[in-house]
Amino acid sequence: MKEPLFLELDGTLPEDLKDIARCIEAAALNRSNDSLEILSLLRVLEYLHREIRDTLFRTSLPENRQQLYALLRDIELNGGWPYIQRMKLRSLLENMLLESANEDSQLSE
Repeated sequence: MKEPLFLELDGTLPEDLKDIARCIEAAALNRSNDSLEILSLLRVLEYLHREIRDTLFRTSLPENRQQLYALLRDIELNGGWPYIQRMKLRSLLENMLLESANEDSQLSE
């Protein structure tokens, strides 16, 4: 059986979030050979991240020092601030050049 694409989820994660992660994993695996489809999935995830952050998360921010401390402590203990990093165009081009060079060397053998 194929290994899961993502690392095992934390045991304390609520079941509904585990379900979401499994759905995203399945969607990614179903698109594994189509870069445009994977890019669409990444765009959806980025959009949802931005919307949740800018609406629901902002309105739920702490109103006192104790709540702020609890939030900052959680961020410190559980992996920092969530961030969706974009692949840099330069990295993409370097990977393409590397693959092209590998193909060329295999053809000349």
